[in-house]
Amino acid sequence: MSLGVLALVGAPSAGKSTIFNRIVGERKSIVEPTSGVTRDRIYGKGVWLTKEFTVIDTGGLTSFNVPFQDLIKAQAEVAIQEADIIAFIVDGNKGLTSDDRYIAKMLRMSGKPVVLVVNKIDNIIEYGNTGEFYSLGLGDPIAVSGAHGIGIGDLLDEVVKKLPEKEEPDYGDAITFCLIGRPNVGKSSLSNRLLASERTLVSNIAGTTRDSIDTPFTRDGRNYVVIDTAGLVKRGKIFEAIDKYAALRALASIERSEIVLLLINAEEGIIEQDKHVVGYACDNHKAIIVVVNKWDEGKKKGLTKDEFTKEIRKQFKFLEYAPILFTSAKSGLGCQDILPKILEVHEAYNRRIPTNVLNDIIRDAQDLNPAPEFNHARLKISFANQSAVCPPTFIMFCNAPKSAHFSYTRYLENQIRAAYDFDGTPVNIIYRAKK
Repeated sequence: MSLGVLALVGAPSAGKSTIFNRIVGERKSIVEPTSGVTRDRIYGKGVWLTKEFTVIDTGGLTSFNVPFQDLIKAQAEVAIQEADIIAFIVDGNKGLTSDDRYIAKMLRMSGKPVVLVVNKIDNIIEYGNTGEFYSLGLGDPIAVSGAHGIGIGDLLDEVVKKLPEKEEPDYGDAITFCLIGRPNVGKSSLSNRLLASERTLVSNIAGTTRDSIDTPFTRDGRNYVVIDTAGLVKRGKIFEAIDKYAALRALASIERSEIVLLLINAEEGIIEQDKHVVGYACDNHKAIIVVVNKWDEGKKKGLTKDEFTKEIRKQFKFLEYAPILFTSAKSGLGCQDILPKILEVHEAYNRRIPTNVLNDIIRDAQDLNPAPEFNHARLKISFANQSAVCPPTFIMFCNAPKSAHFSYTRYLENQIRAAYDFDGTPVNIIYRAKK
């Protein structure tokens, strides 16, 4: 269950990105002493006291006219609108500034709950520096040091306390899948084709669909739910009014889907934005099918399926397991293959391997190709079992987990895939020291 959305807002160089990285547990946001480095909103997952929530990092806001400020302000406004709670980060070293007052006024007008965070307080003796921030009228400030992790627990305690719990819809045994891709790739048209109806607005204007639309339906005795997400626009244009809510709602749609259909426009070919879009699905370990839409137009340009498939495999090396379909939502070309493929991938996503068979696969793999020495040890797996599905997750009990090189993990994954059909689904391999 997701608790909601936390947005980090503040002036340039207040330390938002450092705190973001602390919360999500990885260096996902750029940390740079030069002000204004973070220009696009960046998303991550935070977990505290078993509670999970989405975190948005935003660019620094200022009342002065500086490069990219209109863009950054528009992005921050979207983040504020989408957030359930806002962490207002101020710089304890600088003290209260005109930028802080400007941002505080904006946050008060939003009506959203705000946690005031005084960053860069690296010593408990300096906690007295927080007093002047009471004048912002945003409650008691929480002193933290993003760089050293001081006070982050207190911040997250307050965040979790104020975040609302959000119940996700329960669709029972229905297979849930969503359509993602950049604007005007044909998501709504393909959704309508699958539903054999005109339930979502279709237009040739990029960005027409602004909300996610969940539509349950039944085909050949199986229940499905198609989640038609709003398009994700190119980085740097996400602030445009027509796409104000698309990115976060696409993320939410991916999270509650089992299978993600990445739509690529055959007319335009593969662009960098396609990788950004599908990256959200990979981060959430979803099953993925690549759908090349508008293929009738692609054929008119002389494209062949073999050439396009090679290009997809080259550009999306991290999606080697994803099947590729060629369709035209407009003419219906190839659309009859989508639901059968979704059914196949869903079965793979939920597939379990008997423990004795899995251990035979791993034992044979090690006999055929022993692990190389890495980190002063040679990996030896003594027992394996499957701990979960959606995605299939395998625990390898071994002598030295840190000696598992990524290339050997890929080798083991390939051996598992060779024995069992896991088409369309990621495979997770986790190493644990045997006791």
